[in-house]
Amino acid sequence: MKTLKKRRRVQIILLAFVALALATGLIGYAMRDGINYFRSPTQVIAEPPAPNEVFRIGGLVEEGSIVRGQGETVRFTVTDGGESVKVAFTGVLPDLFSEGQGMVGTGSYVDGVFQATEILAKHDETYMPKEVIDALKEQGVYEEPADS
Repeated sequence: MKTLKKRRRVQIILLAFVALALATGLIGYAMRDGINYFRSPTQVIAEPPAPNEVFRIGGLVEEGSIVRGQGETVRFTVTDGGESVKVAFTGVLPDLFSEGQGMVGTGSYVDGVFQATEILAKHDETYMPKEVIDALKEQGVYEEPADS
C-alpha cells in the first residue's frame, strides 16, 4: 500500500514539473516578439542590429538636430555623449520632446538610420506619480519639493 502512495506522489510531482516546464515554455514563446531590448547609441554603432530587429534606443536629443520634413516626418539625432545615431519618426511627437532632453524610441535600425515607430520623452526630474507620493506620505518619508 505504501509503495502505491509513493508511486502516486512521484507521478504527481513529475506531472507538476512537466506542467511547469510547459507553461514556462509557452510564456517564453508568447513573449518572444514582445521583448524590446534597450541599446545606447554607442552600442548601436559598435554592433549594428539586423534591419528586422525591433529594439529601443535612448539618449539625449542633440542640440540643433531636429529637422521637420514633409508631412509628419521628423528627423533628429540622439546621443549618449559618445556616439550619435540619426533617427527618423513619422507621427506626432510628445509635448515634452525637445532638444537637449532625454528620449526613448522603439523601432529598427535600417541603412544607418533608426526608423522609430514610437517616441517617448523624459518627464521633468521633479515628476512623481500620485500613487508613489501617497505611498511615501503613508510611510512618513515624503517631503514637499521646494519651489524654485
